[in-house]
Amino acid sequence: MITDVRVPHQHQPYSTAYEQMLEKVRYEGVYPNRERADEAVCLVLAGLGRQLTGDERVDLAACLPLEAARVLTSQIPDPQPLGGWDFVKDLATRTGASLATTRWDTGSVFAAVTTHAGPDLITRILHQLPAGYALLFGRAELTPAA
Repeated sequence: MITDVRVPHQHQPYSTAYEQMLEKVRYEGVYPNRERADEAVCLVLAGLGRQLTGDERVDLAACLPLEAARVLTSQIPDPQPLGGWDFVKDLATRTGASLATTRWDTGSVFAAVTTHAGPDLITRILHQLPAGYALLFGRAELTPAA
């Protein structure tokens, strides 16, 4: 029997939890299909994986569907985490997308992440990260008065 080795490898089907996460991202981001939502999830979670460390990283991975947790934890955290706007600029540079599109992708994915993680873990994550992430997670950026 002759087989064509050029046939692309088929992906394992996604878990129901990840499918639901993609659907939330697709809805929040008004993406035309799940493939586009999946691209956004992979981009943003990989970026977050380069920023987040410690218990918050472990706890977030435990809350996410396995496919999303793998993307997050496959990244080595940067020694100097980026601020929120620099995070968006870094993602845009990596993909060649506009800053506006990348900011939209980030907000759409972080909305789904918030659903999985809950408000307490998101608060802990925001305390660990530099300034500028609260708005990306749909929260007000509060700073102490001088």
